[in-house]
Amino acid sequence: MAIPTFERDPRIAPLPAAEIRRRFVEFFAERGHAVVPSASLVPGGDQTLLFTNSGMVQFKDALTGAEQRSYNRAVDYQRCLRVAGKHNDFEEVGRTPRHHTFFEMLGNFSFGDYFKLDAIRFAWAFLTRDLGIPGDRLAATVYSTDDDAYAIWRDEIGLPPERIARWGDFPNGDEKNWWRMADIGPCGPCSEIHYDRGAEFSEGDFCVPDHSEHCPRWLEIWNLVFMQYELHPDRSLTPLPAPGVDTGMGLERLASVVQQVPSNYDTDLFTPIHARLRELLGHDPDGFEAERFSYQVIADHSRAAAFLIGDGVLPSNEGRGYVLRRIVRRAVRHGRLLGRREPFLAETAAVVIETMAQAYPHLEERRTEILGAIAREEAQFVRTLQAGTDILEEALIPLTSNERVVGQRPEDLGPDVPRLPGEVAFKLHDTFGFPIDLTVELAAEYGVGVDREGFEGALAEQRDRSRSGKKAELARHAELASLYQSIQGRSGDTEFLGYETTTVPDARVVAILRDGVEYETLEAKADEELRTEASAAAEVILDRTPFYGEGGGQIGDRGVLRAGGAGGTIVFEVEDTQKPVGGLFVHRGALKGRLAVGETVSAEVDAERRAHTMRNHTGTHLLHRALRNVVGDRARQAGSLVTPDYLRFDYPLDRALTDDEVRAIEDEVRRIIREDRPVSIVFMGMQDAINAGADAFFDEKYGETVRTIRVEDYSFELCGGTHCRASGQIGSFVITSDRSIGSGMRRIEALTGAGADAHLRTRSEVLEGLLATLAAQTVDQIPSRVAALQDELREAKRRLKAGAGSGGIPKAGEIAARATEVAPGVRLAALAAPFESMDALKRVAKDVTAALGSGVVALALDADEPQLFVTVSDDLVARGIAAGDLVRAAMPAVDGKGGGRPEMAQGKGTRRDGLVEAMTALEAALRAATGEGR
Repeated sequence: MAIPTFERDPRIAPLPAAEIRRRFVEFFAERGHAVVPSASLVPGGDQTLLFTNSGMVQFKDALTGAEQRSYNRAVDYQRCLRVAGKHNDFEEVGRTPRHHTFFEMLGNFSFGDYFKLDAIRFAWAFLTRDLGIPGDRLAATVYSTDDDAYAIWRDEIGLPPERIARWGDFPNGDEKNWWRMADIGPCGPCSEIHYDRGAEFSEGDFCVPDHSEHCPRWLEIWNLVFMQYELHPDRSLTPLPAPGVDTGMGLERLASVVQQVPSNYDTDLFTPIHARLRELLGHDPDGFEAERFSYQVIADHSRAAAFLIGDGVLPSNEGRGYVLRRIVRRAVRHGRLLGRREPFLAETAAVVIETMAQAYPHLEERRTEILGAIAREEAQFVRTLQAGTDILEEALIPLTSNERVVGQRPEDLGPDVPRLPGEVAFKLHDTFGFPIDLTVELAAEYGVGVDREGFEGALAEQRDRSRSGKKAELARHAELASLYQSIQGRSGDTEFLGYETTTVPDARVVAILRDGVEYETLEAKADEELRTEASAAAEVILDRTPFYGEGGGQIGDRGVLRAGGAGGTIVFEVEDTQKPVGGLFVHRGALKGRLAVGETVSAEVDAERRAHTMRNHTGTHLLHRALRNVVGDRARQAGSLVTPDYLRFDYPLDRALTDDEVRAIEDEVRRIIREDRPVSIVFMGMQDAINAGADAFFDEKYGETVRTIRVEDYSFELCGGTHCRASGQIGSFVITSDRSIGSGMRRIEALTGAGADAHLRTRSEVLEGLLATLAAQTVDQIPSRVAALQDELREAKRRLKAGAGSGGIPKAGEIAARATEVAPGVRLAALAAPFESMDALKRVAKDVTAALGSGVVALALDADEPQLFVTVSDDLVARGIAAGDLVRAAMPAVDGKGGGRPEMAQGKGTRRDGLVEAMTALEAALRAATGEGR
């Protein structure tokens, strides 16, 4: 079927995407909805998600009833990313008009307020009245048994029955018109609104609004989810405390309808990126259309990369950072497919910032960091491509006797060519990030095919291993989360009293768990029998506790639970405290006696350990402010760990701190400590705190009301951790290290209090020892004494090297001087020796070639697996002498293979004792090539 021409509907007035976004928010704000800012792409406090993948993520607890908010209606436009888990569009991006990694979700929400009738009315009014989309171009789908939604569309809205379709059978696995965020959590039937692109887009007789979008006539633009149920790991459904509404409408799709263009990528959210890329490439409109796939990949990935880095994610080899790395590298790869060898991705990302900064001001605030991180990652990938190319060439040369033909394509190869093993191609892909299509292209230039089946098999095997591990982990996490939620549902949140005290003498046991199983009673002996190295610790949940649950970078408290009140028998040693769901505190550890649900215990935190932790936490706040004062606001917190023993602070910076900067930071923190400034704690509204200048962090989840920590006239942060009452209680401070932990990301480790004192005392003791060892009278003499010793050491090494040179591998000049003339004007410099490595051999070969000038250099690595490296000067190549021919003549003597270009070639064998014969064969081949061997 030919693709029909897209025709505009003159009844629809085109609007910029920014105006559509503004009108949406304004429409629902006028109807009593609280305008809630977009959350980060990094979900705060949600271990089930890698990224925010829908508008409802930040409202999940409100929909389940676990969180109460000051409003029961909300509207937002939410930045989203779908590259992992159930919602994974990564491989489809660029191939279709609609798929994206990054997109914006427009959403309105009801938490126990309005339900299906108002949700449908609101949607219809906004689309037809505020955006002017004709009602005769809209259709709806409903869940198969949702008669209420069907009746509203037919009777209230007036849609004819032929434009209302029923789909779905969730109990039997058909999830059409049934929505769920993840494997567990809120879910329910949904009603989708579809836009009719025209009968000319119909495919076949069966073309009705369909969730799968198999027919291009119908474009789904809005999904109205009626949150009625909680989905549990066993697939059972329980009603939510109050039914709610969660709607989601992709801005990109809606813009394509309102702007009357055939693809999301033709809207004004993408066209400025295309335009900049066309400028860089020099493409006209026809050139753009010919390469639309790559253009669309780059445009989408530029948006994803800019927003991810803006939310604090940096490229790395694990987790979110690895996803970002894949996105950047896929974009760079498509740039190379377009012929672009120079850096370009920061240029397209800059357009993203310019296009989106009005709606997302943090992009402009972090412009330098975003563009710098992208530029560094692009440069690193180019280096990776070069390293991978070198390794690939080494693997290809033994497989073929062909000379490399630059530009030879895979389709030019015959059926009987040698093949690069699939596991080799997979290793390049997995270890070096080397794209398989580039492997195929480069192999073709050597006349070698690639075992794609073997590669795909190795890739599938790795994915299966990863998925099985992740599935098991997620299933386990889901089961525990469901158990914790049920306990929370019947017992409520744990009352946390740890800000005021470290002892609660009358805490009541509400639950005892071991390996996901609840017990009414559990004794130490039974616990020891159940406890294995692989099993989890026993868990105790109390109605009130002084134990801090891990969060905000601060680890959980330790301590004991005593029977009979303070001074009683220890019945449980708390080894860790966690908050797995909402406000439920879980104490993990080992039973030391008998414990039963309903009993009263004295909960006692290890107060000394807590005090050390508090010093390190307040010290972290001072470090953060001092660091930003010294190197700039870009060095904001990207992660932290606060323990009793030390503190760790991660921050974005593309270089190491100088010694002067480290000293300046330490001096400033110590000054604030000496000044003993008050530390005040104030609860306030989230937006009020932000407006007042409080620092907030991308990976934390905040409610409407937040706890702020202010060090007087110095530091002001959102924080739920435990802190000193005044800065002077920190005692002392010292930075012990500053190191790189990835591209553009660094980590400071530091000590406070007694830990800092001990560290400085150790330094002093080492210094005293140095004074004695160096026979120095003062510390000032140490540098000159050490410098003198270094000079002596260098001289000793020089003499040792000179003495060993006569009995080792000859120098390059000596090898060149020993060259033999095998034919008039043809000299051969040959040597087999136990070089340290092939890299060392090649360095020597380079020097020999320079010293020899015209001639042939043949160096062999004398090893269990001998290798040969040959170069031929340009003048001899012009006479028909080829390095590849010489290597191929030598390799049979060592049971090996080899080849390469006329000016350079190498080979590898398996028989060391044939090396002399190989060198002889090489010389004979050289003589034959010059005519002297005839």
